[in-house]
Amino acid sequence: QVQLVESGGGLVQAGGSLRLSCAASGRTFSRYALGWFRQAPGKEREFVAAVSRSGSSTYYADSVKGRFTISRDNAKNTVYLQMNSLNPEDTAVYYCAADPSRLYSASTLLKEYDYWGQGTQVTVSS
Repeated sequence: QVQLVESGGGLVQAGGSLRLSCAASGRTFSRYALGWFRQAPGKEREFVAAVSRSGSSTYYADSVKGRFTISRDNAKNTVYLQMNSLNPEDTAVYYCAADPSRLYSASTLLKEYDYWGQGTQVTVSS
């Protein structure tokens, strides 16, 4: 089992940047594919980005491709989401999640992630 704690959210103006971090407990961090999801008010939770166990494979939602970058540091038990060129449509609570089942890839499906953090709020003002 792994526990996840997100940080780095906040208020930023459109066009700005933020870097989210998600720190994980436990010694088996490298055995999980990791994902970032977000949920805006009144909307369903949606996929943002994911990274494989080794970090060699990454996946992005079309809406963030070219603006967001996911990365992980297995030595620090941390996954990051660098968000650039933010716009008001990126406003949401951002969650990181861990999937123990994928060996060499990462899923874009919410239902495949077993462990979730509590979320961090990102607000982008226009």
